[in-house]
Amino acid sequence: MEQLKTIGRELAMGSQGGFNQSKEFLDLIKSIGETRSKSEEDRIVLHEIETLKRRINEPDIPKRKMKEYIIRLVYIEMLGHDASFGYIHAVKMTHDDSVLLKRTGYLAVTLFLNEDHDLIILIVNTIQKDLKSDNYLVVCAALNACCRLINEETVPAVIGSVVELLGHQKEAVRKKAVMALHSFYRRAPSSVNHLVENFRKKLSDNDPGVMGATLCPLYDLITIDVNPYKDLVASFVNILKQVAERRLPKTYDYHQTPAPFIQIKLLKILALLGSGDKKSSEQMYTVIGDIMRKSDTASNIGNAILYECICCISSILPSPKLLESAADAIAKFLKSDSHNLKYMGIDALGRLIRINPDIAEQHQLAVIDCLEDPDDTLKRKTFELLYKMTKSSNVEVIVDRMIDYMISINDSHYKTETASRCVELAEQFAPSNHWFIQTMNKVFQHAGDLVNPKVAHNLMRLIAEGFGEDDDAADSQLRSSAVESYLKIVDDPKLPSAFLQVICWVLGEYGTADGKYSASYISGKLCDVAEAHSSDDTVKAYAVTALMKVYCFEKAAGRKASLLPECQSLLEELSASHSSDLQQRAYEFQAILDLDAHAIENIMPLDASCEDIEIDQTLSFLDGYVQTALEQGAEPYISENERSTTLNISSIRNHNPYEHPAHSLRFEAYEVPKPVVPTNLPPAVTYPTELVPVPEPSYQPTMSSRPISDAGSGSTDLRLRLDGVQKKWGAPTYSSAASSSTSNFDSYRTAVNGATQSDNVPAKSREPRQPPVEVSEEKQKLAASLFGGRTERNERKQSGGAVGHGKASRTTNHREDKPQPTSVTTAVQPPAPPPDLLDLGEPTGAVSSYSSAVDPFKQLEGLLDLSQDGSAVATTSSGPDLMSLYSDSSTNGQKDNMNSAPNSSNRTASLTKGPSLKDALDKDALVRQMGVNPSSQNPNLFSDLLG
Repeated sequence: MEQLKTIGRELAMGSQGGFNQSKEFLDLIKSIGETRSKSEEDRIVLHEIETLKRRINEPDIPKRKMKEYIIRLVYIEMLGHDASFGYIHAVKMTHDDSVLLKRTGYLAVTLFLNEDHDLIILIVNTIQKDLKSDNYLVVCAALNACCRLINEETVPAVIGSVVELLGHQKEAVRKKAVMALHSFYRRAPSSVNHLVENFRKKLSDNDPGVMGATLCPLYDLITIDVNPYKDLVASFVNILKQVAERRLPKTYDYHQTPAPFIQIKLLKILALLGSGDKKSSEQMYTVIGDIMRKSDTASNIGNAILYECICCISSILPSPKLLESAADAIAKFLKSDSHNLKYMGIDALGRLIRINPDIAEQHQLAVIDCLEDPDDTLKRKTFELLYKMTKSSNVEVIVDRMIDYMISINDSHYKTETASRCVELAEQFAPSNHWFIQTMNKVFQHAGDLVNPKVAHNLMRLIAEGFGEDDDAADSQLRSSAVESYLKIVDDPKLPSAFLQVICWVLGEYGTADGKYSASYISGKLCDVAEAHSSDDTVKAYAVTALMKVYCFEKAAGRKASLLPECQSLLEELSASHSSDLQQRAYEFQAILDLDAHAIENIMPLDASCEDIEIDQTLSFLDGYVQTALEQGAEPYISENERSTTLNISSIRNHNPYEHPAHSLRFEAYEVPKPVVPTNLPPAVTYPTELVPVPEPSYQPTMSSRPISDAGSGSTDLRLRLDGVQKKWGAPTYSSAASSSTSNFDSYRTAVNGATQSDNVPAKSREPRQPPVEVSEEKQKLAASLFGGRTERNERKQSGGAVGHGKASRTTNHREDKPQPTSVTTAVQPPAPPPDLLDLGEPTGAVSSYSSAVDPFKQLEGLLDLSQDGSAVATTSSGPDLMSLYSDSSTNGQKDNMNSAPNSSNRTASLTKGPSLKDALDKDALVRQMGVNPSSQNPNLFSDLLG
């Protein structure tokens, strides 16, 4: 009631201007508090944003009004709306001389901006100046801004001033300076590494607040490396003892608990320092025991300290007395009606059973109650506890419970985690191989493709190896049971791909081994699998290989094996498949069927999946072939390492720049192309088929009796005719494609504080239960199955197989049914090598793109200079005219005088109504021969470009 009266008085003072806030601002807060929907709240806020946009840009705004506008912007941002239009005004307010306005500006910018914002550069100088201010309130505001806004690049600008403030006379400044250095360490550890000793010094500061702030950076440093801080164990223990004995001022108490947050941080630090260190652990035993005895279990903060003590006890070297105290505290947590305390108790029990597994037996009924609790979070934590306490005597009960829970949940993350735990426990503690197979079948059926693919290979290996003993009857019984179980579920259309691969492999290896099922029956099932999963190439590959095994085993045994019609149709379909792997498997199947029984027995031995296979990695059987090829002049093989060092920088620097090795780039300047001396015999016409596909046969112009390649034999250069052509190329308009620039938009973060429960009242999510008078017989049996027996945890290596009694040094070496890349060895006549695009030297051979006796860069200058219209065009040689080829006009000289030279300079253009298709094809062939590749089918390409 007193609080309500206080709030009423404050609101009354505010309406009268007691807080220097206008009635309009108070009405805004009141209206938002009275809204009944999010849409109504958004409407009010958007209206306020429009009002602020209009008012904040008005000239000569009083500082008091501007301060109120900034606070209203902060309120808008806290409600999740964008107020970026007013950020610059908050930055300007940090420059004000008034302490109140400066602190308001710093508060606003720390809420508005982040360390990567563009406006940060505008307040770095202000922070530097304020860090040296005589007013400690201004210094504290600047240090708060340092913790939030200074990034890695601007740390050197302020770190010197912050270090000086560690010796400030005000304890609040020293505390905030430590916090600023801690934030610098998190952003740029290298900039603060030389200042670690300052943290050690501040640990002995007279003010408890400074000391408490120093614990945070020391905890981060100790987490990275414990050894440099072993000498501080006595100091931490002494500080914790003083706090527990209430030697700190009363202002640090929280719910009558002395400095609880300092205690929690110290316990975390001691847990790190005492891990694996007997001497350090012995120094902590007394103070931890005192804290556990003095802790107040009636409040949440007292239970938090008690839980942290249990975590510390589980980390350091164990003490019998402390373990007993921890077990008593866990019992109180588990007996509580609060789900939060039960959750803490289950988590703490999971930490202690790693030290003493017998502790769990004392709380078996409480654990079973948590396992049956409707609270899903508590149930998951209980399953984590059961996972940690699993052994060979209770693995069946725990795994069955986990599978039932996995079936009941829909969350894929928790389902994946639960499935992996079931598989891990089954592989480590399986009582029998038969149970392991049945458990894996359940996991695969209900978890689907969420199961790790390695589980499928482990299952196949277990079935192939058997029990690991020389008992063939038991191994045969195991495989027969696996075949029977798989035949019952193979028709399920929802089986995952990994499980189908296992089923196909088992049916192919052992489907007809005991003679209970015929080859035709197994083949029909496999064909059904391939047909039902036609979109999964991996499953089809496994099915085809399994079919091949079935028929090979039948034929090797001397029994008649004929392909079923559906099997034959499947092979025909796969022979034309787009997958080269499926094609290869289908062709191999058909080829093996034509072999005799002896050859098939050698290719496909029965039950040889675990036999060792010797692999000749050097391929020594090819030595004779390689030697013969080398004697005939073949190039020796170059290893991958040698090929990768071909373009080494050192070799490039050392080699002669005018020598051109076969596998290197040329780094010297381009040379001027030399003219080609014409020969009597016309060179053969060849087209760059590797780069530009030209349909065969190539089109030859009918306008000349000479070959097309001889058209420019009498010319010394090749130029474009620009007579009467409007110039559109040049410096103003010719540029490379503009690269798309990306602008980085800063993400604005809004801190959302979660609501917490009161520390006085523990949270209750259901009605408190009355303690049961009697324990049901069912719970007693379940407790006996989970906790009964004191067999030690059987630590087995998972890599040794599903069960620890697998065959010694056996590996699954049979050919894997995974799709493998197909290697095609058909000899193909190598095509003519494509032209070397990087070789710009003197052309060799009978083909050349064009010949020129002048510098091509001079030609470009002529193209770009309109003043040389007369001189440049007059020097045009009698080479082929590209512009005349791709213009709308045709050349009369080419039509009338068929015997004249093709490079005649006297041509009269006659306008036509449209390009002839035949002329276009002739021109296209000629242009392709000269090395020009049009980018489209438009015969008027150059005309379109040049106007």
